[in-house]
Amino acid sequence: MEKEAKFWKSLSNHKVQCSLCSHNCKIDSEKVGICGVRKNKNGRLFSLIYGSCSSIASDPIEKKPLYHFYPGTNVLSLGTVGCNFRCLHCQNFGISTVGPDFSHIKEINSEEAVDLIRQYGCQGIAYTYNEPTIWHEFTFDSAKFAKKNNFYTVYVTNGYISEDPLRELSSVLDAMNIDVKAFTNDFYKKVCKANLQPVLDTCVLARELGIHIELTYLVIPGYNDSSKEVEKFCKWVFEKLGEDVPVHFSRFHPDHNLINVPMTPMDTLLKVYDIAKKVGILYCYLGNVPAGDYENTNCPKCGSICVERKGFFVNNIGLKGGKCSKCGFSLSLIY
Repeated sequence: MEKEAKFWKSLSNHKVQCSLCSHNCKIDSEKVGICGVRKNKNGRLFSLIYGSCSSIASDPIEKKPLYHFYPGTNVLSLGTVGCNFRCLHCQNFGISTVGPDFSHIKEINSEEAVDLIRQYGCQGIAYTYNEPTIWHEFTFDSAKFAKKNNFYTVYVTNGYISEDPLRELSSVLDAMNIDVKAFTNDFYKKVCKANLQPVLDTCVLARELGIHIELTYLVIPGYNDSSKEVEKFCKWVFEKLGEDVPVHFSRFHPDHNLINVPMTPMDTLLKVYDIAKKVGILYCYLGNVPAGDYENTNCPKCGSICVERKGFFVNNIGLKGGKCSKCGFSLSLIY
């Protein structure tokens, strides 16, 4: 569905410049930006995917992953098509690499999105699977409607959104899981066709705007798994975001154009976990691994288990109003 886009300006010769994300694409007439879903039509920029859903599902909020945001609840997950990154290891390349003519599109409006939240028995809505930034016009409108109906709102994102749209979005967005895919710009250029700094800027700004944030770092053997790089990342989180921002280190599985890269060894993940804890990150988790102690939320003060997780089964055994029920320590957890 087409709708005139936000965040762009006119240039000479019927060109436009999109300012929704940090690519700042300059787009010729009748062409699209890097995302493939924002088109210059005779000197005006249009979103080609307003309300266009490729994926609709009910997920545990832990699958996003968000561990400190309404644990144990279910969230309606919506995705569209396209992406502003070109990640070699994309798990959802079936929708991120296609355009608005994708055959499995379902068109919905903001009210229908909220109806789906109720229909699926969820407590909120998450824009996920592909990059939600490029869906801004629809996510903003539907999130605003969801908030009016007392549902929470979530982005699962690569963090490449520009400052002005993020500020607008913050009025209706409760939480973000932001992928920090590596901690070198070389990785971002070679693997994602993007840059690192805008992602870091988004993390800092989202935190300042009061959005609940959690970070995911997918550990890829030979690409971003060195102790030095991981330690730099963890120190940046500690210094710029705070010790209480949850960090999820996820196991890599071969996919898309990195099928010849092996799965992350468990020893590497345990090493990464130890680095994060030594730096001072209070809440560190390991993802895509067998259920165990590394997915539980423990109280940093007394060590007791406050949230026990086994896969996507959640037991809030030691929580009381977002605090440790044993010692009263505040867990930086929305509950």
